[in-house]
Amino acid sequence: QVQLVESGGGLVQAGGSLRLSCVVSGRTISSYSMGWFRQAPGKEREFVAAISWSRSGTFYDDSVKGRFTISRDNAKNTVYLQMNSLKPEDTAVYYCALKSITGRSTTLLSSYDYWGQGTQVTVSS
Repeated sequence: QVQLVESGGGLVQAGGSLRLSCVVSGRTISSYSMGWFRQAPGKEREFVAAISWSRSGTFYDDSVKGRFTISRDNAKNTVYLQMNSLKPEDTAVYYCALKSITGRSTTLLSSYDYWGQGTQVTVSS
């Protein structure tokens, strides 16, 4: 079975940094696009960042451009989200996802078919 396990969330002050990790088992991620999404209480899950399988192209929501960086270590079958200059508005549960569906947008939630359990990120003022 395909499993995604996120870690690295926690409590941080505004302006601080966190690095989230997503370890994937059951499938080699080198051939698949990977994404990070987040969901705050009372809000819909939204796109944060993605990295494509081809040439490791990256995509970011405008709200995190210049602050967050998505990367992958194929040897470790792990995807990372480096989050710098964190803001209170970044507070949410962050989810890692794998996109095995082709022909769909890399930035759409519906394009991803495997998900992790989420890790909480809380940014204080």
